[in-house]
Amino acid sequence: MMQDVPNAPEVEHKRPQSVLFACSMNAVRSPMAEALAKQLFGRDIYFASAGVRAGELDGFAVAAMDELGLDISKHKPHTFEDLEDSSFDVIISLSPEAHHRALEFTRTMSVEVIYWPTIDPTAVQGTRENMLDAYRNVREGLSRKIKEFLEWRPIGRL
Repeated sequence: MMQDVPNAPEVEHKRPQSVLFACSMNAVRSPMAEALAKQLFGRDIYFASAGVRAGELDGFAVAAMDELGLDISKHKPHTFEDLEDSSFDVIISLSPEAHHRALEFTRTMSVEVIYWPTIDPTAVQGTRENMLDAYRNVREGLSRKIKEFLEWRPIGRL
C-alpha cells in the first residue's frame, strides 16, 4: 500500500516550446489548430502546421475561424517537406494519415508525437449551415484540446 509522502516535490508539466499540428492536406484542421493556438499563446510557444499533401484552403474553415476574428484566408497549405524548421517538441496529428507521416518524419528524432483523432468536416453534407456547424464543432473541439494540453489559463481582469 502506497502512502502520501509529505513534502514530496510536485512533478511539473513542462510546456513545449514548439508544436506542429498535422493533418492530411493542411487545409482545414491543422491551420485551424495553428490559428487557435497562436491566439491563445501568442509568441510564448512556436506553432506551425503541415499536411501529408498540400491541398486547397477550405472556405468553410476560413468562415468558421472568421467567426472568432481569426483570419486564416492567407494560409498557404504545405507539406512536411516544405517546413523551414523540422525540430519540434511535439507533433500533434489530427488524422490517421498524418499520424503515420509524423511517426515516419520523427523516427530518428526525439519528438513526442500525439494523435488527436479529429473528424474531417469536409465529409459532412447538407445545407450550408449544417456544413458550417461541422467546422464549428471541429474548431471548438480543437480549442478545448489545445487549452487542456497546454494548460491554458485566462488572465484575470486588472
